[in-house]
Amino acid sequence: MATLITPLRQVVGDKTATALAETLGLATVGDLLYHFPRRYAERGEHTDLSAIEVGEQVTVMAQVQRVNVRPMRQRRGKLLEVTVGDGQRTLTLTFFNQAWRQNQLTVGRWGLFAGKVTEFRGKRQLNGPDYQLLATPGQAEESGEIEEFLGALIPVYPAAANMPTWTIARCVRVALDVLEEPPEPLPAEMRAGRKLEGLGAALRGIHRPESHQALAAARRRLTWDEAFALQLTLVQRKARASDWPAVRRPRRDDGLLAAFDARLPYELTDGQRQVGEEVAADLAEPHPMHRLLQGEVGSGKTVCALRAMLQVVDSGGQAVLLAPTEVLAAQHHRGLSDLLGPLGRAGEIDGDPEGTRLALVTGSLGAAARRRVLGEVASGAAGIVVGTHALLYESVGFADLGLIVVDEQHRFGVEQRDALRDKANQPPHVLVMTATPIPRTVAMTVFGDLAVSSLTELPRGRSPIASHVVPGDRERWMERTWARVREEVGAGHQAYVVCPRIGDDGSDDVPSDVDGAGGEDGRRPPIAVTDVAPGLRDGPLAGLRLGVLHGRLPADEKDAVMREFAAGKLDVLVATTVVEVGVDVPNATVMVILDADRFGVSQLHQLRGRVGRGQAPGLCLLVSEAEAGTPAHERLTAVASTVDGFRLAELDLEQRREGDVLGAAQSGRRSSLRLLSLRRDAALIADARAEAIEVIAADPELTDHPLLAAAVAALVSEDRAEYLEKG
Repeated sequence: MATLITPLRQVVGDKTATALAETLGLATVGDLLYHFPRRYAERGEHTDLSAIEVGEQVTVMAQVQRVNVRPMRQRRGKLLEVTVGDGQRTLTLTFFNQAWRQNQLTVGRWGLFAGKVTEFRGKRQLNGPDYQLLATPGQAEESGEIEEFLGALIPVYPAAANMPTWTIARCVRVALDVLEEPPEPLPAEMRAGRKLEGLGAALRGIHRPESHQALAAARRRLTWDEAFALQLTLVQRKARASDWPAVRRPRRDDGLLAAFDARLPYELTDGQRQVGEEVAADLAEPHPMHRLLQGEVGSGKTVCALRAMLQVVDSGGQAVLLAPTEVLAAQHHRGLSDLLGPLGRAGEIDGDPEGTRLALVTGSLGAAARRRVLGEVASGAAGIVVGTHALLYESVGFADLGLIVVDEQHRFGVEQRDALRDKANQPPHVLVMTATPIPRTVAMTVFGDLAVSSLTELPRGRSPIASHVVPGDRERWMERTWARVREEVGAGHQAYVVCPRIGDDGSDDVPSDVDGAGGEDGRRPPIAVTDVAPGLRDGPLAGLRLGVLHGRLPADEKDAVMREFAAGKLDVLVATTVVEVGVDVPNATVMVILDADRFGVSQLHQLRGRVGRGQAPGLCLLVSEAEAGTPAHERLTAVASTVDGFRLAELDLEQRREGDVLGAAQSGRRSSLRLLSLRRDAALIADARAEAIEVIAADPELTDHPLLAAAVAALVSEDRAEYLEKG
């Protein structure tokens, strides 16, 4: 017999256990049994072939419709082509020099077919796929069908190229056959009150459901386990954090903040004033602020952050603004300098003696400049410090770090933010900003781990932005696209052209949510800056002043290009996503995003926010070769239909896996959430949180609930909890 902590090698053998560990990261029986099916195929029901995309690793359930063997034209041997269908669409399976398979793949047979989707002459196909033919129970022995697929509901697992779903199913059956009844971690009254079945029954029901009702009961129990474990962890850690000390940073009526407010050339919006009050109250508390500030592109988050930083400086402390790139850090430094004026130049000829100094710390600083700036930071003369990851180095010290503002928080890992936090004498206050409530932030907000402030109104004077999807494979549409760029430049404005890749050696600025960045998915490689810029300069944009900006340029060159563009010395900036956040050029009115389907929803919204920042209306053209009706095209149509970042964040949440939502890539581990849906299960999450608050209030360390504590530790690892807590 085996338990959930039994090593898999003791159950499935060394060879299979090694493969499961290397391909899927599964090491114990519990790991395997919590590797839940992605979906369930039902006998007689096809997989919807219209939903699969080129480049996907898929497992489809379909019926053999045609079988054809023919000689190959370019080389010796025979090609076996098998057409399978879903009743409306077909998919071609190709096998080279394996004509013997026609004896298995006979017309009318049903099967599961697994492989990578490619495209040849406009038709979707799987080259040399793995497959498992299905049969009725009476035919199983004759056909060789394995026992895993004799039920009405056939589990389809998240699989890998050399670990197909039927191999995983076989391992699951072996594990379930030898599994001891696992101990029950939930209190009996909790299970009874919610009519939750036992853990052992739930694990069996989710892998080998006898009916839809049995599957629903299993999912309900295991989903509750995930929600409750996560909420217990967050409530527990939040309770511990409430005891941390922090330096109070109360607002002064006669300090820098008051002087700054008095010289502001415009009125704050109602939303900015409300956020200001919320942040000011937090900073005055003896416990660290941990607040999320989310708002539309251009809604005025930077001013809110600066006012918070000035309140901390007024109390004798220092504030840091951490930006993800040097381009953005330099942009923030210039923007804050302009906002502060003499108040940010204390000690200089034109500086206000009652002001402070504003410092910029980046990795490209020269030795002399670095010594000077680090000296100002260490002495406390620099009250406000803007920087990149360079702020995390051991050589950077602070006199009294009181506030950390993290811009575009999803660009930083837990360890990086922690390194900066450790530079404070006592836990500092933290303000996290995001221009769009991206899915991970939405997740943490739903889970209640952050105090939340939202800016939903745009500052007065912001111009509207029109967005359109442009078919990139239609010449006349592309001619009109470049003509619109020339028209805007002719009217005295400027333009961005954004590409997903730098080019040349293949490296790029593309984040992980970009689709098909490497060009290994059967499509052409993504469009590159180094290819596009010369073509535009010599072609449709000839005569205009073009600049190039990407992450591989030296820092001083990047800064020079941005300065030229901001000063109006360049008409068009051809760039990667380094312009995604923070770049503020009010005269830029049009953005052309090439291969727009390679970007995620939130990223497209961020990019679009770079135009329409002045008095003239903005225009964003989303160029794509994605076919109408495909998920990629529908995603672009949705982005073009609204500039409401909050609605787009919900759309992004719908389209992403929950593991992506919680930042599995950043923590370097698989997501601990497999069933919980942040949209579908919002009420369940609220219920779990209320229950967790009661449990933790009565038993803060779960000492009276050892089985529950162990289950929580298994479902939510410590580094996962830290990630959620720190934002």
